[in-house]
Amino acid sequence: MIALDHLVIAARTLDAGAAWCEAKLGVVPGPGGRHPLMGTHNRLASIASGAFARAYLEIIAVDRGAAPPARARWFDLDDAGLQASIANAPRLIHWVARCADIDAASAALRARGIDGGRVLDATRDTPAGMLRWRIAVRDDGARPMQGLLPTLIEWGEAHPADAMAPSGLALETLALAAPEPAPLQGALDALGWRGSPVGFAPSPVLRATLGTPRGRVVLSAARSRAAA
Repeated sequence: MIALDHLVIAARTLDAGAAWCEAKLGVVPGPGGRHPLMGTHNRLASIASGAFARAYLEIIAVDRGAAPPARARWFDLDDAGLQASIANAPRLIHWVARCADIDAASAALRARGIDGGRVLDATRDTPAGMLRWRIAVRDDGARPMQGLLPTLIEWGEAHPADAMAPSGLALETLALAAPEPAPLQGALDALGWRGSPVGFAPSPVLRATLGTPRGRVVLSAARSRAAA
């Protein structure tokens, strides 16, 4: 059974992402860190709620001060279309789901003919010590099923939310829709997702509704490329 772990907001720079968060949501995001494996860095804010325990918002950007990775970055961050789409403002691009056994969850997707990615070991340094996790990333860095199927993550002993103070943000709903809902719904069912059923829409839709100090805010993902 998977659970929503975090929402991914892509930004041209972390400074741009922090400014967007304060203007759009009324909250200054907390610190994050650098990802040596992918050449990215992030800032975080809790969006935990009764329906989405331990959920958080990740603002992520390519770390221009880091050495380029030896592989494609996660979440399509090397894609020219995605980079163009965030040139003027950050935006919601994806969601990540945690699971207790990422190998079993990945196998469930492969059994349905879905490339959810290879399981990689990743780390990030924090003031409390090294944060460790395992994450499934496709070799081309693409988000699975046009970004509607979550990236899978399995945390080590610590979870980022353990060190997060309340932010004033709360995730109320997550909605998914697709031109052909059945394949996505089948994949989510195979992973044990208990969220709302996948709806129909002419183009892929990922929509998150947040309670914020500025009132209710709806974030919608925009597709940058047709990732299979």
